[in-house]
Amino acid sequence: MQVIRTSNPTLNAETFESFEIASAGPTMTLQGAVNRTFILLALIVVSAIYPWRLFFSAGENVALGVQQTLPFLWGGLIGGLVLAMVIVFKREAAPYVAPLYAIAEGLFLGAISAFFEAQFKGIVVQAVGLTFGVTFVLLGAYTSGLVKPTENFKLGVVAATGGILLFYLASIVLSLFGINMPLIHDSGPIGIAFSLFVVGVAALNLVLDFDFIERGAESGAPKYMEWYGAFGLVVTLVWLYISLLRLLSKLRRD
Repeated sequence: MQVIRTSNPTLNAETFESFEIASAGPTMTLQGAVNRTFILLALIVVSAIYPWRLFFSAGENVALGVQQTLPFLWGGLIGGLVLAMVIVFKREAAPYVAPLYAIAEGLFLGAISAFFEAQFKGIVVQAVGLTFGVTFVLLGAYTSGLVKPTENFKLGVVAATGGILLFYLASIVLSLFGINMPLIHDSGPIGIAFSLFVVGVAALNLVLDFDFIERGAESGAPKYMEWYGAFGLVVTLVWLYISLLRLLSKLRRD
């Protein structure tokens, strides 16, 4: 069996490894995974509305808006991480837990989007448009064969994603000791270049996710894997969206 490699931690090489070509009962389909992805995205949007409105209900009192919205940001972030771990370690629960994950992620995204929007008017619309624009462009390139996820391509994306993850972990640990990474988080040329790199790697992960889900459908994976595949794809889309928000905010700073 050919190894299926993806740098998305929710869609790893072992996910479909144990499934036979002729699985008993209903099996995963590509269209089913697409449908589940849209359901999860819809849940994210719906749940993001409340913290967004709560923040802006404070009007000019930004401090009050932040105070009211912070519980949703941290609650959604922590809750989303916990639910994501449940799905990763118990894939059979994906049809039930993935929608809950989407709701938690929506609360987090609604809050953090409001924070960015308060500083840079119109940035959320730009980030959302770019996220879906990049997604559909890469999907078209993948389905047309213009972009082929070869083994070298996969290895490069996996290595780049791992490097970014290690960098962020190191940055978090150092920040606990009052040490901040210079230049990378600034709006200077180096900071913008780094954000462009992260956006590019996140976008390339979409190609691997498309390929992974397609191969999963071909392998005859169980029906619940449609939810698992959709969940993994949404994880990448959320990462891409947040990366675009950071990049756009750097470009718009004085």
